[in-house]
Amino acid sequence: MRGKLIYQHYKKHRNKLVLFVYFALRILIVSVTVISIISHRWKGVLSCILALILLLLPSILERKLRLELPSVLEIIIILMVFAAWVLGEAEEFYIRIPWWDILLHTINGFLCAAVGFALFDVLNQHPASKLKVSPVYLAMMAFCFSMTIGVMWEFFEFGMDYFFHLDMQKDTVLSTISSMKLDLSDSGQTVTLSDISSVMVNGKELGLDGYLDIGLYDTMEDLIVNFIGAVVCCFCGLVYVRKRKFNRFTHTFIPEVIPKSEVQENSC
Repeated sequence: MRGKLIYQHYKKHRNKLVLFVYFALRILIVSVTVISIISHRWKGVLSCILALILLLLPSILERKLRLELPSVLEIIIILMVFAAWVLGEAEEFYIRIPWWDILLHTINGFLCAAVGFALFDVLNQHPASKLKVSPVYLAMMAFCFSMTIGVMWEFFEFGMDYFFHLDMQKDTVLSTISSMKLDLSDSGQTVTLSDISSVMVNGKELGLDGYLDIGLYDTMEDLIVNFIGAVVCCFCGLVYVRKRKFNRFTHTFIPEVIPKSEVQENSC
């Protein structure tokens, strides 16, 4: 089955750049896998194996949903898989590069909105569908689709941290905090602590030069940049469905629906 998907992927796509990126990343992932095995980094090995499987995602989406992914969008999806699971997890870029997580969440918000837009547009154009919505409402549904996936991912990170004591929601060191819990008179007033330079837990100095926030700032930053990516994509999609004519930018990112007759003809 996996070999069949790869064959269909190669046969269908004539874009040399897509094929070059696909082959080059597969070679890099295999190389990282071998290095991880030699150095006994088993987490990296599992991340690379998952990345190899996820590289088939564009082909699966196109075959199941009758979509034609633009070359740029397909390359972005492939690079996202590589950046998240190979560079981010296996090579620990999430720790080494502070803005790596923010960058990927922004792009992810854009991609999820693009997929959502395509899904709802397919439904909207289907002859048997009784659901006919305006372009603005279509953009709103795609936006909600992207944000829902972003929220669900944050739920997943919280669950992994809570139940398995991981640190997927990266913590932030703060120098100022405000909380009603600090009001000893219990009058409901907010008390602010500024210039925090030392925090002790159970009599032990943490040595962080500030208060340790447990994941809240990381979660909110992820959702905010997901929001930005989704808004940009939905604006592009709104331009597309209003005119039903691709301009250079929307043609780069919005998938096209392949007519059923054309699919049957290509399969013969």
